Amino acid sequence: MKFVKWEDLKSGMRLARPIYSKSGVLLYERDAKLTDAGIESVKNFGLLGIYILEPAEPLPPMSEEDLEFEKFEIKTVSSLQDELTRIITTKKQRNLPTIVSQIIRKYGHHDDKVHFYQNLRSREDYVCRHMFNTAILCALMASRLNISVENRLILVTAALVHDIGKISSKNPAVYGGETDPGKIRDMYDEALSAADGLDEVFATDGPMVKRICQQALRCQKALDLNMDLEIKKVLPEAKILHIAGRYDEITGMSLTGESLSEVRAILEFQDNPGAYDPEVVQALIDSVFILFPGVSVELSSGEKALIINENQQNILKPTVITFRQNSIMDLADSDHSDIRVVDIMKTLDNRYIMNEGGASGIGIS
Repeated sequence: MKFVKWEDLKSGMRLARPIYSKSGVLLYERDAKLTDAGIESVKNFGLLGIYILEPAEPLPPMSEEDLEFEKFEIKTVSSLQDELTRIITTKKQRNLPTIVSQIIRKYGHHDDKVHFYQNLRSREDYVCRHMFNTAILCALMASRLNISVENRLILVTAALVHDIGKISSKNPAVYGGETDPGKIRDMYDEALSAADGLDEVFATDGPMVKRICQQALRCQKALDLNMDLEIKKVLPEAKILHIAGRYDEITGMSLTGESLSEVRAILEFQDNPGAYDPEVVQALIDSVFILFPGVSVELSSGEKALIINENQQNILKPTVITFRQNSIMDLADSDHSDIRVVDIMKTLDNRYIMNEGGASGIGIS
């Protein structure tokens, strides 16, 4: 499965994920073949692109729970868009507490890992879907970290509005892939300026929501612009928001850049513990499936392999069976101390190999 931008789509390609209308009506089933009319529809919907199966790739399993969630997600994002528009135009919110409650009810007390599937985005809903995803990750991670119920509510609220300043922005850096430091700095300045007014929107919790949003934004601004960063003074909730938002940015689709694998996100986090709190990173790893039995991976040695056992202590050091030698390697052994997983294989013979008997997942856009 791979992400293909709409301008690169060709007739005959097979859909890896279903496509729904904004009202939740199924328009195209998984495994359906694209036609010229279908490609034109993708363009008209404003989608950045879609996820496509390779010619010989089997259709990955998808539970009824996954499919039902996609419909829920579409309707919730639509409500969130309306609420964000209200906040921008009136500095008042009305339905946000209901959305926060729905997210926490579903994910704020989740004991098991979930499959975090990236889905489709358009320019119109790009920022909104990012904040929705980030809020779900925050709810999951806050549960693992035993954040108080009151602060979970504040954290998820902050996640749903932290990038509100990017919604009407014309800056291309908003959609990912931008490397110009000036555009990146301007993007963060816009976002921080908008976050500065959030204390007017939320009566009691406004100052805390504002502080969490601004600290998380400043953390990523410092990293993107190679500025000094001191996370010891950052609130725990802002650390969670920062890592949740960054994970979605790395693994999600972008307008000009390629979406990267979940492993690439974990590598960034673990290789920079001074910027990403290791305890919070571990909470993310404990919340979502990343490397589990049946996933095909690339190793730092250059070999390709299949995971047969997870490593709960070090996610990048699972037990694998190599394709070239057909031999089993426990990467946690001292004999393999210099080898770790560096990416997930996703294309043709380098694709995900899904475990039909594994846990069902939850599709996230």
